[in-house]
Amino acid sequence: MQDTEKEYVYLRNRSVAIVVRDKKILMERVFYFGREFFTVPGGGIEDGETPEQAALRELKEECGVDGTILRPLTVQYKLEGSAEYSFEVSIPKDQEPITGYDPEETSDNPPLKEVLWMSLDEISEKDRAFLWAYGLMSVDGFFEEIKSWGNTISYPSPE
Repeated sequence: MQDTEKEYVYLRNRSVAIVVRDKKILMERVFYFGREFFTVPGGGIEDGETPEQAALRELKEECGVDGTILRPLTVQYKLEGSAEYSFEVSIPKDQEPITGYDPEETSDNPPLKEVLWMSLDEISEKDRAFLWAYGLMSVDGFFEEIKSWGNTISYPSPE
């Protein structure tokens, strides 16, 4: 991991929004540090901003929708004393997310590529791991989904 990547990932307090509609999760396809992956809307907490305000601001910037915090889900404590907060957020049924922007990104090739609704079976195991850490299991319907999976080990085996 490069130093700039460590600084970005670990030193900033961050907030994310978990938005679910019809058993699909609002996800972003992003390209950071040479890797493409799917994640939820979120980003750094600005000076004077609460974690809740940051989650809603990031949702508006990145997905073009207004949200309402339903409840906090998790707080993950990272290296160097930073924290990452996650919230269950609702958006009005009449609002449809669009691919927005990250005002901190000024490059000609911004990392946010698209926003889309995804079901769990459309998300890789690696990207799902982050959703569990953000508290997705406690969002209505997802615990039941996990219980239905059975006991088969699906973790990639070594080659």
